[in-house]
Amino acid sequence: MTTTEKNKIVDEIMNLLTQLAENNSQPTPENKPVEMLTIKECTEVIQGLSEHTVRQLVAQEKIKSVRTGEGKRGKILVNKADLISYFQK
Repeated sequence: MTTTEKNKIVDEIMNLLTQLAENNSQPTPENKPVEMLTIKECTEVIQGLSEHTVRQLVAQEKIKSVRTGEGKRGKILVNKADLISYFQK
């Protein structure tokens, strides 16, 4: 394979990547950013919800969450969309 052929292939790949990046720059339901809330923020979003209840839902894996940090000192972050959809059922 010659250098010219290699350069042509690289150019084609770059064009495809550019097109892909342009298509994905528009926010769609599939690629919109995920909003995460702390336990306290969850209680502000859903009126009447206690921190204890949010922690129970996380422990029972009824809502999606992530623990940042290590051990008991790590913050629990809850997926906002999942929290809202759980209470809309």
